[in-house]
Amino acid sequence: MQIIDFHTHAFPDNIAERAIQKLEIKSKAKAYLNGTIDDLLRSMDKNGITRSVLCNIATRPEQFDSIVKWSDKIRSERIIPLPSIHPDDAYIKEHIKLIKKEGFHGIKMHPFYQEFSIDDEQVYAIYEALVENDLLIVMHCGYDIAFPEWDIASPERIMNVINKFPELKFITTHLGAWKEWDMVEKLMIGKNIFIEISFSFGWMPDENVKELILKHPEDYILFGTDSPWADQGQEIENVKKLNLSEKITEKIFHLNAEKLLHIK
Repeated sequence: MQIIDFHTHAFPDNIAERAIQKLEIKSKAKAYLNGTIDDLLRSMDKNGITRSVLCNIATRPEQFDSIVKWSDKIRSERIIPLPSIHPDDAYIKEHIKLIKKEGFHGIKMHPFYQEFSIDDEQVYAIYEALVENDLLIVMHCGYDIAFPEWDIASPERIMNVINKFPELKFITTHLGAWKEWDMVEKLMIGKNIFIEISFSFGWMPDENVKELILKHPEDYILFGTDSPWADQGQEIENVKKLNLSEKITEKIFHLNAEKLLHIK
């Protein structure tokens, strides 16, 4: 069975060690990899992962060009990079058009590291441009392990965005919204909303993860690990231990991602 990890992170070799150390201190979490593309590929090889979606985060608007250049350098059949747009970018439309022109599938945004609420009108221009260019967005949703529990990416705010931009390919992470799963179940589960499942195992009982997955449309669930912050192999085993049907398991591991990424 092919496996696509829809949520991974890595850094250029010259900053990977420093970036991982800084993030480990901030999050009080231990990375499973060293933050380089080579180490991610080794993990993929070890665990039978076909492709990984590589999520960048622009913490300043001026990082756009360097992120796009690095994304172009590292992309391959196996590494699918998503550049990033900062909400304060003065050239949102032009930059998103460039992302489309360069053949990327979309962008990644993180409201905690980029300091915005996902339903702020400031961010609407980004969503509008993504829809116009038929690009997807992977959005960190819910709380974040490295920050206080700020209400900036909650299920309520997710629904505000989805209702305002129904054509937007909006991928929610961490089983809808990390550590806000009661509201995920109330507001999101059962609707045609893309949900990536990283950082849910170990944070809630496996039977609850399974229950939410089975209540959700099977075409809208994506496998992700948030590597290097989880072990890719263990996350694969966590899904297998749920004993879902072969049909649903295949959709989670690769078929749904292939449709979003236009992979035959």
